Amino acid sequence: MSGQSQNRPTATEILADRLAGPVTAADREKAALCVLDWAGCAVAGAASPAAAAMRAGLAGAGEGAGAGAGRKTDPLTDVLYWGALGNVLEMDDVDKRALLHPGPVVVPAALAAAADTAAGSADDAGADGRRFLNGVVRGYEAVIRIGRAVGPDHYRFWHNTGTCGPFGAAAAAASIFDLDTEKTVWALGLAGTQASGFWQTRHEPASQAKQLHTARAAHSGLMAARLAANGFVGVKAILEGPQGFFAATCGDADPMAVVDFDRAGWAVHDVSVKPWPACRHAHAAIDAALALRAGGVDAGDVERAVIRTYGDALVFCDKPSPEDVLSAKFSLQHSVAVSLLNGPPRLDDFEGPALADPAIRALRGKIAAAEDEAYSRRYPARFGAALDIVLVGGGRRTVEIPDALGDPENPPPRDLVLDKARMLMAHGGLDTDKMENLISCALSLPEPDGSLKAFLEMLKSGALQ
Repeated sequence: MSGQSQNRPTATEILADRLAGPVTAADREKAALCVLDWAGCAVAGAASPAAAAMRAGLAGAGEGAGAGAGRKTDPLTDVLYWGALGNVLEMDDVDKRALLHPGPVVVPAALAAAADTAAGSADDAGADGRRFLNGVVRGYEAVIRIGRAVGPDHYRFWHNTGTCGPFGAAAAAASIFDLDTEKTVWALGLAGTQASGFWQTRHEPASQAKQLHTARAAHSGLMAARLAANGFVGVKAILEGPQGFFAATCGDADPMAVVDFDRAGWAVHDVSVKPWPACRHAHAAIDAALALRAGGVDAGDVERAVIRTYGDALVFCDKPSPEDVLSAKFSLQHSVAVSLLNGPPRLDDFEGPALADPAIRALRGKIAAAEDEAYSRRYPARFGAALDIVLVGGGRRTVEIPDALGDPENPPPRDLVLDKARMLMAHGGLDTDKMENLISCALSLPEPDGSLKAFLEMLKSGALQ
């Protein structure tokens, strides 16, 4: 489709029409779980060196980012800080087909937009919980649809969360600001022209640029929506125009993925939750290791093992000898080793002592990884893996995992999502009372008496400091 025709709507205009559709109570319930999942990741991320550096770097910029209770905050500064937090520990939600993480971009932008409306409200109430969640649903829709359209060539070099994220952030903010369709189109166009984020950061484990990608995506989208709300005109054909986003960054884009609404539901229901503190590409292999362990395989009986999975999992996670936290989280071999040895992996299984543990090192050395064409053909619609183990003495055991735990095809129990949030919040230093209050407040957002203001105050008064 061409953005040059005066008689045909652009992809952005069609998407904006879609975003004006109704959001149901069930959609808001799902969005509230996504918000809770982000909150757990963000609270844990706030205790990281990357967060400390971001706070220091933003100090004095509108008194946002590190402002304690009772101090004035600036939404544009807050969104940069909040946007950096959710991806730090690599436990943020993911859409498989879009190959991106909606939560760490969309939720901060929606929160900052809600705070923005509160700043201009006579009663200081701002957006209520349901209006906020409607924005989250619409933000997820925009970022996921565009992420699914960009194609594998884009993903080779560009970090989809960073490049597609501004669209989702803009859509969320536009919804919360109650922008009409025309101004929503402007916001999406202004967001898209700010797309950025290269995968080079993955070649330098010490780099924290990935967190800057999510921060800038959230900030770009919020800024775009604020500008559009005030009459600043955006680009209508930003996606498919001859010098637009697809032409510049995508060798094999599928614009129809943005506009082909083949079912009624919102894309937020397709999002996967990550139960384990490792790259999503390693999760099916972790599930296979846990299944073999539960079936009686003892790590000490493993002579050698092979992880069979799709090609991208090897591109990002074939790291047999990780030497730091980030490379451990992106190591198939380390993830499988700690799962076979210790059971469900914890955050500390990817940190300091675990990296040097002789038993883990020895088991990692017995594990190889190989591409399996059957899994590659199903990817990215399906994130699967198999683990083949040869036992000491010659026995063999194999487990096939067609869909990683947390995917819509293999959904996590609700209690697992809540337990994950508790684990992350405890890691971030919250005591039990604060943790349970924050969880309760997030889950109550869809209710008539749900208080977004209370949720924001909890985050600002200590949870994210």
